[in-house]
Amino acid sequence: MNFEKKQRVEKVIQFGEGGFLRGFVDWMLQKVNDSSDFNGSVVVVQPIEQGMCDMLTAQNGVYTHIIRGVEGVDKTLVDVISRCVKPYEDFAGYLALAENPDFRFVVSNTTESGIVYSDEDKLTDAPPKTFPAKVTLLLKRRYELGLPGFVFLPCELIDRNGDNLKKCILKYADLWSLGDGFKAWVEKENVFTNTLVDRINTGYPKGEQLDLGYEDNMVNTSEFFHLWVIETDFDLDAELPFSKANLNVIITPDKLEMYRTRKVRILNGAHTSLVPYALLSGFDTVKSCIDDEVMYEHIRKCVFDEIIPTLDLPADELDSYAKSVLERFGNPYIKHYLSSIALNSVSKFKVRVLPSILEYIKRYNKMPETLLFAFAKLIEFYKTDMTSDAPEVVEFMKNHSTAEILKNAELWGEDLSRLTSEVEKYVG
Repeated sequence: MNFEKKQRVEKVIQFGEGGFLRGFVDWMLQKVNDSSDFNGSVVVVQPIEQGMCDMLTAQNGVYTHIIRGVEGVDKTLVDVISRCVKPYEDFAGYLALAENPDFRFVVSNTTESGIVYSDEDKLTDAPPKTFPAKVTLLLKRRYELGLPGFVFLPCELIDRNGDNLKKCILKYADLWSLGDGFKAWVEKENVFTNTLVDRINTGYPKGEQLDLGYEDNMVNTSEFFHLWVIETDFDLDAELPFSKANLNVIITPDKLEMYRTRKVRILNGAHTSLVPYALLSGFDTVKSCIDDEVMYEHIRKCVFDEIIPTLDLPADELDSYAKSVLERFGNPYIKHYLSSIALNSVSKFKVRVLPSILEYIKRYNKMPETLLFAFAKLIEFYKTDMTSDAPEVVEFMKNHSTAEILKNAELWGEDLSRLTSEVEKYVG
């Protein structure tokens, strides 16, 4: 790809180089740059040892984002990424990011298991394992230099993601004895927003002839729909003018939870209650499941019969949103591979599906049979070699009984032994 990239001011540090951030945040920043005087670029930090930064660097950070749906096709050349930094190869280069006063925003998507605290992380690690520990070291250097703090826009799909990131950072400050001055600076000089993201990103379109007219190994694809709800009292739009780009970004002081519950339980819950069952049944994409009578009925029952009855939003709004979700799943242009959604399925099930199961039982004093069937298929799925999760999770799930798995409060946040007989009905 030969493309003369615009030179902009490095303003954004981005933890993660995967398809979601490139097809959501970076695409949005491209639109903001094109429609305002923001003039900002992104430095991507590869948060784990193995990743796609080398491929991205080989293209000078430039790639094509293709949006497809019944609305048509839209292609955008995204050139907002200035460079990549790999902490596991160049830790000094990573810490040097703290020295640039122009950096203002930190975005991240390190999956649901990314915003965690571990007392095994050490101040001397180069780098420490967890994402919050890496951020703490960056903030420590920033504080020592007397520079302003950051505005954090985490995209991890956990409740109160910004609040939880800040809690982890403050715990590391205590663990590493960084002092009350540093902790006060973290609290006062940094903004931790809580966010909700919603867009189906499908990565590289495998097996398709795109006819771009140039080679692009980092092509990314998505649907047209996008929603970013950002909960903060901070005047974010004054510094990052999403409004000038006509983007579906909602900045609100207090309404995030309403949007989050709807999206996580319905859209993400539908995905996670489908994927293990579908992969075990030989399906490969979400669209192929929508087109299959048995799989479609499974999704429909999960969403309309067992998830929606546990939510308190207006019934017509929930019904309308759920119908739009199933329409999005059936987008003929999107090949949303089940294997990509299957990453870290245990932690996803805990966040996305388990709350619906428990609330259904609480409200109706009976079992949500389809969601419990999905739970059984999750357990079956982890007995195969198709999973992609933390090694310790895979090993435990593969080598323990259903009863032992459900009893493990570390996996689910509580002992689920009371569900054993119901789930065992469906384990093949």
